[in-house]
Amino acid sequence: MAENKVQEAVEVNQHAQSASGFWEKNKKLIIGVSVAVIVIVGGWLLYKSMIVGPKEERAAEAMFKAEEYFRNDSLAVALNGDGQNKGFLNVIKNFDGTKAANLAHFYSGIIYLKTHDFNNAVKHLKDFETESKQIQMVAYGRLGDAYSELGKKDEAVDYYKKAGKQFESDQFNSSEFLFRAGYLLESMGKNKEAIDVYRQIKEKYPKTEKGFSIDKYIYRLSVEKNDFSVK
Repeated sequence: MAENKVQEAVEVNQHAQSASGFWEKNKKLIIGVSVAVIVIVGGWLLYKSMIVGPKEERAAEAMFKAEEYFRNDSLAVALNGDGQNKGFLNVIKNFDGTKAANLAHFYSGIIYLKTHDFNNAVKHLKDFETESKQIQMVAYGRLGDAYSELGKKDEAVDYYKKAGKQFESDQFNSSEFLFRAGYLLESMGKNKEAIDVYRQIKEKYPKTEKGFSIDKYIYRLSVEKNDFSVK
């Protein structure tokens, strides 16, 4: 028993000496790494407090009047400013990387869509991204609209499907965007894919407006045409 305790003491001492030796050999490296970590973390916190924070505030202030113009449907002024107040495009240019600039992409995309500048609508809506599923759903849906107007039906279908699956709690809009995907597929002659989308509406959103009427679309595409079909 005594021998075991002595052995344990020896091993502990050896480990202590080993640790001490490791420290002596590597203390400059350890200190250097520790200092570097402190500098990086401290620098990041300083950057956030001294640069990022104020930049976000200035961007939000610049957005305020543009959002007001947007709500009042003064779209051109909201986009370009009124000479004294900044518009969304100015916010994007001068406050890149801020939350306000990201949101300005969304507003700009919607404005371009409403004014039939579909290429710019696509450009700005694709640059927008948010963790809010409901707003992201709208962005995807409007991208579908823009691509559809440009005649890029495959891209439109993809974004309509994304919109339909993004925030399923919003049954009205989810069913609407899926319906647009199905209807567009039908116009492309992709009836089987259209039926698949229509059936999703029937299964997931039976109580919505589109859900109530979807059977007729499914039936119409499911009936095989024959020589006696009306042409």
